[in-house]
Amino acid sequence: MTIRLVLFDALHTLVTPRAPIFLQYANVFEPHLGELNPDAIKSSFKIALKQVQIERPAYSSGAPEWWGEVITRTALGAGADPALVEGSMHVIVPTLLKRFSSDEGYKSFDDAIPTLTRLREMNVRIGLVSNTDSRMLQALDALKILSFLNPVLVSGNEGIEKPAAEIYLRACERARVDPAETIHVGDELQADYFGASAVGIKALLVRRPGADGEEEHKESGEDLTGVSVVHGLSEVVDEVLRSRSDVQSFQSSA
Repeated sequence: MTIRLVLFDALHTLVTPRAPIFLQYANVFEPHLGELNPDAIKSSFKIALKQVQIERPAYSSGAPEWWGEVITRTALGAGADPALVEGSMHVIVPTLLKRFSSDEGYKSFDDAIPTLTRLREMNVRIGLVSNTDSRMLQALDALKILSFLNPVLVSGNEGIEKPAAEIYLRACERARVDPAETIHVGDELQADYFGASAVGIKALLVRRPGADGEEEHKESGEDLTGVSVVHGLSEVVDEVLRSRSDVQSFQSSA
């Protein structure tokens, strides 16, 4: 079947932090909390993020409060003085929220805009399905990506998160495209690949060359047997072209 809609994840698919998140946190923390070990910040951030994702799914407390909790737990877990943390979060949290709402915190992958441009030239609908809050849309706008995307679904606005079937079905409904005519591209095995596959969308898992958390997202011990993997976004264009070729071959033989 011909692909008419391509949905993308945002983080680590279209965009990536301009510098590793833990280093950006360390830079903002230092004037207020003193020098903290970057490796301790990295470890603490991962723990804090997972905890808050479980406790408050889909940014249920609102993005500023949600991220404020992650940032506070990250600082404390990295060994910051609790009194300094309490007295400085009113400055640190807004600073980090602003940074990660713009091209100060994020950059696009080199293949993102060329791929989006090519898909648009092919009259393929392009959308976004991302487990982020609306600040990501500001960053995508600053990076000249947002204008390519319609429909746009982020979990902070939708109140649901991948891998829930509903968020994928909403995207297809808003685009008026059948799931069987859709590809979803993302870097998380459960949320992106299996979540999309479960509703009949063809899924492609991004595994870019690079370090975990920077240019690719890997799960420890993941099994990619039978998983359709792409190493860059230009391969998505190849997949769309292949779908058109398959349809033409079928019609010719019918």
